[in-house]
Amino acid sequence: MGFRACSVEGLVSMSIIDFYRGKRVLVTGHTGFKGTWLSAILTGAGAEVAGYALAAPTATSLFEITNMDRNMHSIIGDIRDLDALKQVVEQVRPEIVFHLAAQPIVRESYQNPHYTYETNVMGTVNVLECIRLTDSVASFLNVTTDKVYENREWAWGYRENERLNGQDPYSNSKSCSELVTHSYRSSFLGDGSVAISTARAGNVIGGGDFAKDRIVPDCVRAATQGTAIVVRNPYSTRPYQHVLEPLFAYLMIAARQYADGSLAGSYNVGPDEEGCCRTGRLVDLFCTAWGTGASWVDQSDRLGPHEASFLKLDCSLLKERFGWRPVWSIEEAIAKTVEWTKVWAAGEDAAACMNRQIDEYLQRAEQTIANPHQ
Repeated sequence: MGFRACSVEGLVSMSIIDFYRGKRVLVTGHTGFKGTWLSAILTGAGAEVAGYALAAPTATSLFEITNMDRNMHSIIGDIRDLDALKQVVEQVRPEIVFHLAAQPIVRESYQNPHYTYETNVMGTVNVLECIRLTDSVASFLNVTTDKVYENREWAWGYRENERLNGQDPYSNSKSCSELVTHSYRSSFLGDGSVAISTARAGNVIGGGDFAKDRIVPDCVRAATQGTAIVVRNPYSTRPYQHVLEPLFAYLMIAARQYADGSLAGSYNVGPDEEGCCRTGRLVDLFCTAWGTGASWVDQSDRLGPHEASFLKLDCSLLKERFGWRPVWSIEEAIAKTVEWTKVWAAGEDAAACMNRQIDEYLQRAEQTIANPHQ
């Protein structure tokens, strides 16, 4: 895949994409939904990409559908295994590390809290320990979540200086991951040799997510099987965005802090106000985009484990420092998700569709993302 040249120097300019050409990049969690999309962007940009993760977490996976292992150095391993991870870092000698490996499901974290904490907290410790012991890494980005904040169900978005104290085991483990990152930066990597940031993204959607207990994958499964979509919490409000939105923000942060360590920090990455919508509306948009046969039923699970009902992010810091702006509306994000799903369901070239959507996003970004230096 090749990216079309463009002149904007904001989030997705060719100055950012060109930056990765020839760079040695390690992506943990590369077999997951976001990890596969990120790996596709990086390999398309000409980076030397290595990935470290467990095998794809779902029986049907974007990683396998797109044959991503043919385009990168894919290493199957457990983020909890420090010795194995050390060997990978020693062999790859990455210049840039994106840490995405995680147990990412809230409801799963109630069923397996020990595994969730071990993966999300000690996994972060292991990655940072490897970075501490190598001299190759110049830029590190820890991808956490919008759920790291102590959620008070406010009507306004959380800022980066709000208290970190997620309630459920998943959210709390990611809060801990943020604290671990801060401690390693302050205690061992504060000399400026490694620029370290965290990114707190909202709920991502897009083609190729087959995870359990996520609303859009639930929509996809029901629509492709011709059954009604079961919605557990239609009145919850979330910052929904297409997966490309945070991924290009991650690429921008890692690239810019590589050159200027003063830009390192913690950043919210989420949609504008219209992207923060109720889950019921999101499902309505999916049904409209899918067309004939798509419908949903409200099966609110009031006795289920606690999940936040209202969550928004304030992304002013990212916008002010980097000139970042969201590109696709929630309607467009759903349309792109449905487009990819129908290509895959028809047995057509899903990898080509993914790459085409990346190019489309880049072209659109030229018009919508301002140059932060002008």
